[in-house]
Amino acid sequence: MPDSRAHIPDPTKATAPDPRSPVRAARRTGLLVTLILGGLTATPPLAMDMYLPALPEVTDSLHAPAATVQLTLTACLAGMALGQLVVGPMSDRWGRRRPLLIGLAVYVLATALCAVAPNVETLVAFRLAQGLAGASGIVIARAVVRDLYDGVDMARFFSTLMLISGVAPIIAPLIGAQILRGTDWRGVFVVLAAVGVLLALVVWARLPETLPPERRHAGGVGEALRAMRGLLGDLPFTGYMLTGGFAFASLFAYIAASPFVVQEIYGASPQTYSLLFGLNSVGLVICGQINGRVLVGRVPLERVTAVGLAVVVAASAALLLMTAGVFGEAGLVPVAAGLFVLMSAMGIVLPNAQTLALLRVRHAAGSASALLGTSSFLIGAIASPLVGVAGEHTAVPMAVVQLAAALVAVACFAGMCRPWSARTGAAGEGR
Repeated sequence: MPDSRAHIPDPTKATAPDPRSPVRAARRTGLLVTLILGGLTATPPLAMDMYLPALPEVTDSLHAPAATVQLTLTACLAGMALGQLVVGPMSDRWGRRRPLLIGLAVYVLATALCAVAPNVETLVAFRLAQGLAGASGIVIARAVVRDLYDGVDMARFFSTLMLISGVAPIIAPLIGAQILRGTDWRGVFVVLAAVGVLLALVVWARLPETLPPERRHAGGVGEALRAMRGLLGDLPFTGYMLTGGFAFASLFAYIAASPFVVQEIYGASPQTYSLLFGLNSVGLVICGQINGRVLVGRVPLERVTAVGLAVVVAASAALLLMTAGVFGEAGLVPVAAGLFVLMSAMGIVLPNAQTLALLRVRHAAGSASALLGTSSFLIGAIASPLVGVAGEHTAVPMAVVQLAAALVAVACFAGMCRPWSARTGAAGEGR
C-alpha cells in the first residue's frame, strides 16, 4: 500500500497550479466564484435554520413529541454526513460540476416533498433525502477551495466563506419567522426549494470546472476507500478533523435546543428568537473576519485555534453553571450572552480546523473534504437528540452536551495534533 504521507505536501513550498488547468480561469472570476461557493456552503444553515422557528408548530401540527420532531434535524444532518462520503470521491473521479448539479437537482425535489409530508415519520425520511442530496454543495465547495488555493490564502478564503455563509443563519430564522406570519411550516420548505432552484441555475451557468482531467482519479470505490484510509492514517489530519467535528457538535447542540430553550423555557416569541439567533450569527461572522483579515498570516493557526477552543470551553462551562442554577435562576439575557460568546468563537475554530486539515492533502481533496464534513455532521447528528433527553423544560442537557463536546475537541487537538510541536506548525507540515 502506498505511503499515506505521499499525499502530504511540504507547506513551506507553494504548489503552483498547472497553467493549462482551469484553475487560473476560476481565480479570475474571483468574486463570482466566492459568492457561488458561499451559497453552496450556506445550504446547511438555510435547510435547518429557516425551519427552526417552526419546530414548536411542527410539534403541534403533526401531533408528535419534541424529541421526535428534533429527529427531523438529526435526519437532515445525518444525510448530509453520509452524502459527503459518496459525493466527495465522485468529485475526485468525475470533476466537481457533474456531481454538484445532480445533487442540487435531487435536493430541490426532496425539499419540495418535505412541504407535503403528512406525518412526522415521512418528514424525517424526506429530510434524510434532503440532507443526502444537499451534501453535494458542502463537500464540493470545500474541494473547489482546495483546488484553487493553498496555505494562508486558503485560510483567508475559508474565513471569507464564513462571512458569506454566516449571513444565512442571520437571515434564515428571520425569513422563517416572517413566512410563519403568512403561512405554516410547510411554506418554509417551499421557499427552500425555490432557493435551491436558483442556486442550481447559477452553478450550471457560471461555476467553472476546477479539477482538470489529468488530476482526476480513475479508480472506483476501492481506490476512494484506500485514499480515505491513507488520510485517516495521518494522525494530525484525523486530529484536526475530530477537533472541528466536536466543535461543530457543540454548535449544533445550540441549533437543536435553542428553539425550545429560548421560546418554551424563557417565553420568547419566534421573532425574538430569530433576532437572538441572528445576533449570535453576527458574532460568528465578525470573529471569522477578524480571523481571516487580522490573525491569519500573523499568528500561527494552531495558536489561534487553541484560543478559540479555550473560549468555547469557558462559554460552555458558564452556560452549564447558569442553566443548572448554581448562581440562582438565570434569565434569558445572561444565557443569551453565553450563547453569543460560544457562537462567536466558532468563527475562529471551524475555518482554522478545516484549513489545517486540508493543508495536509493536495490530491484527493474531495475525499478529504468528505471526511471532514462527514465527521462533523455525524457527530452533530449524535449530539442533536441528546439535548432533549430531559424534556422541554430544562436547558441543562444542552449545556452538558456543549461542554462535553468542547472538552473532547480540546483533547483531540492537544493529543493528536500536538500544536506545540514545530513539526505541526502553522503550515501543517506532515510528520
